[in-house]
Amino acid sequence: MNQETKNIILATCLSILVVLGWETFYAGPQLEKERQRLAQMHARDASGAQTTGQAGNSSNRTGSGVPVQTSEQEPKKTRADALAESPRIKLDAPAIYGSIALKGARLDDVVLKHYRETVDPHSPDIVLLSPASSSHPYYVEGGFITDPNATLVLPGPETLWQADHDVLTETAPLTLTYDNGQGLVFHRKIAVDDRYMFTVTDSVENKSGQPVTLHPYAFVKRHGKPVSAGYSILHEGFVGVIGDSGVQQIRYEKIEKEDRGTKSFSGSGGWIGLTDKYWAAAVIPDQANPVEASFSGVIGAAPIYQSGFVDSDAKTVAPGTTSEFTSRVFAGAKETDTLDRYQANFGIKKFDLLIDWGWFYFITKPMFRLLHLIYGFVGNFGVAILIITVVFKTLFFPLANRSYRAMAKMKLIQPQILALRDRFPDDKHKQQMEVMALYKREKINPLSGCLPVLIQIPVFFALYKTLVLTIEMRQAPFFGWIKDLSQPDPTNVFSLFGLIPYDPTQIPVFGPYLAIGAWPLIMGITMFLQMKVNPEPADPVQKQVFTWMPVLFTFTLGTFASGLVIYWSWNNILSVIQQTTIMKRAGVKIELWDNLTGIFRKKATTTT
Repeated sequence: MNQETKNIILATCLSILVVLGWETFYAGPQLEKERQRLAQMHARDASGAQTTGQAGNSSNRTGSGVPVQTSEQEPKKTRADALAESPRIKLDAPAIYGSIALKGARLDDVVLKHYRETVDPHSPDIVLLSPASSSHPYYVEGGFITDPNATLVLPGPETLWQADHDVLTETAPLTLTYDNGQGLVFHRKIAVDDRYMFTVTDSVENKSGQPVTLHPYAFVKRHGKPVSAGYSILHEGFVGVIGDSGVQQIRYEKIEKEDRGTKSFSGSGGWIGLTDKYWAAAVIPDQANPVEASFSGVIGAAPIYQSGFVDSDAKTVAPGTTSEFTSRVFAGAKETDTLDRYQANFGIKKFDLLIDWGWFYFITKPMFRLLHLIYGFVGNFGVAILIITVVFKTLFFPLANRSYRAMAKMKLIQPQILALRDRFPDDKHKQQMEVMALYKREKINPLSGCLPVLIQIPVFFALYKTLVLTIEMRQAPFFGWIKDLSQPDPTNVFSLFGLIPYDPTQIPVFGPYLAIGAWPLIMGITMFLQMKVNPEPADPVQKQVFTWMPVLFTFTLGTFASGLVIYWSWNNILSVIQQTTIMKRAGVKIELWDNLTGIFRKKATTTT
């Protein structure tokens, strides 16, 4: 066994140990914690049990920074009971419904009309925002702060506003009014569009004899860490773009590493908020105004996360005048076209980056656009994936053709390479020099065979990212048992595809690797066939490594999104067809059948 073979075996073993160690000591326990926490949260919602938590009922409204609400111990309530605590104005828009709390004028009740929790059409609608005293507080608040020494009475979380009518719709904006009794009358006009954008216009009428200096602010606040989707390539937590700082992202659990649990930045324009995998809430200042923005978190048994801004420039309202301040609130699904439209129509800086396209933005988003374009014609994202695979195979055919021709030539000169190894059995350097000279004479680039794999890497990554992060892929069906291309294949070969009432994935340590459905099995078989089309390595150990590699990939990719596994399977099939066609035209014998039968054929042994 030569050193190269030993290195391959060692690298393979170490890779398997790393994967198993990660799953056993980190990913597995983390997943179990998330499951337990989710179960407790659902149980608490169902029973309406009284638990102790933190709710923001008062706030520090002095200074120039974003107001940070202090915490008070308050028993948690069911969502219905929490909604009943305040008089409300009904919200009924084309894409969302819920209510506006007159107490505090908070946006704390938003439900999405067109998205459900599961593929079951009768499952509950997605609830995005909830009141502060509910089990899962998540809300948006806006208002004013003043100079530290001022004694003004400003509207706050306990302020009861008056409304001009009972329902907020797309065609009927709502106007709230509050008189502070000191000569200031506050008006808040709230309008909602056909999707998820609220336009909030605050006006302050100064009937007193003194000028008033105010700083508008707005923030998104969340109590308790939400259940994460668990994808390392997907950002969930604090997110925003303020001024020229570029997109800022911090995960919920990382905020405590910032100084005093706060990360601050400033600039003109942009947006800031909190994001989940598919949903988000963000506050958007006037794009012309400079703001001070921050992410902040109070970590503990009941963590609180806040993302917001305050206008840097003080706004002075002279006696007998009225000043107006406009901001916006996004609360809804991260639909690509919707975010692009908001970015274009309202001039919001990089609002499309509310979707975590990642470092390879220039590949991932065009991939989604092309996939969505094809979907518009065929009406099925699974079929669109099959078509886009053919498209890329066609585009890269010249490179693949060159690569497979090089592999065909490699096959033809295998006898000469074996002869050189027999000629210089103890001189590895001489072997390599002679082989390289042979490649040069025959005009063969030994690295060109890697081109098909290298070409697939960016396509594979872009498609993986698209399947994981875009809401358009959520609950998108294919055919048969695949009801959601963004989720793993729901079948399992170890339970005979559901015939045995047993879940093998619950087995400790190795359970997560036993999630092998029908499509991962198809992927493994097609990958095995592709391996057998290629010339087999002369070294027997390397031959075994390449033989078992499809098995390893089958178990590794079993929990990946089914759309990605379907892509990989179809790509393997096309590669086998393409490669056999090219090799046949090059006059090279296709040994697929011989390689397959050779696995089971009893090899003859000779004795010296």
